[in-house]
Amino acid sequence: MLQGPYSSLDWDRPLIRIPFTSFIVGTALLPMTGLIACLFISLFYHFEDSTFTHCRVSNYLPSISSAISRVPERYIWRCCIGLHSAPRYLTAVAYFNFYRSRFSKRLLELLLSVLVLLCALAENTGLLLLTYVSSTETYNIHKNGFITFVSSSLVHMLITCRLWQVIRRHYVNSEEITSYRWKVRLFLFNVSCCLAAAYFFRRHNKFCEEGVYTFFAFFEYMVVFSNIAFHLTAFWDFGSKEVVVATVPEDKRY
Repeated sequence: MLQGPYSSLDWDRPLIRIPFTSFIVGTALLPMTGLIACLFISLFYHFEDSTFTHCRVSNYLPSISSAISRVPERYIWRCCIGLHSAPRYLTAVAYFNFYRSRFSKRLLELLLSVLVLLCALAENTGLLLLTYVSSTETYNIHKNGFITFVSSSLVHMLITCRLWQVIRRHYVNSEEITSYRWKVRLFLFNVSCCLAAAYFFRRHNKFCEEGVYTFFAFFEYMVVFSNIAFHLTAFWDFGSKEVVVATVPEDKRY
């Protein structure tokens, strides 16, 4: 559960108590370090295989799908994403409860809060799908997982920025203003990188030019890193909260 540092809820001594800032940073570091490790291993040990495409032209960076499809990269990536998925689901629910408390009398924002929750769940599920079904195993399933991840991620970020625009207008809090500004910047950067990646991917498939796939791979990395950074803005949103695992007192159990 999430609670403030001085919550008056009647619980037994907590089994685990983690500041939410540490919780969210740890969650963000798992996919980030996992991806970086997979990229380095692919470049140093599987360079020819990971940068090969049907065009048979020179490329210098592997796509993410290629970088996480070999051994041991596959297991590193699956381990990191598997460990980070449960905290991501918890964070999605925490945001929904946060929005519900802020917008209890605003129907439109409440509906958008539900949509944000669904997009967050779909984004994480799509990431799990593309992670555990590699492009070299079942390409169509992997592709659909990737499409689900990217599309739900973009919609999630767009609606989140809209909700935080409302919060900025009605609440005066320096941390929330900082969070809103970074959310907008990261969303715009993410959209720009998505468009650039799509352009270079199509250009590579159409013209098979040397090095073009490298630009696609680079912007694909930026899409993922900016997505991680966007979720990391929860650092400001829940700075005074804690993640607590506790048991109900004996006299409260039924």
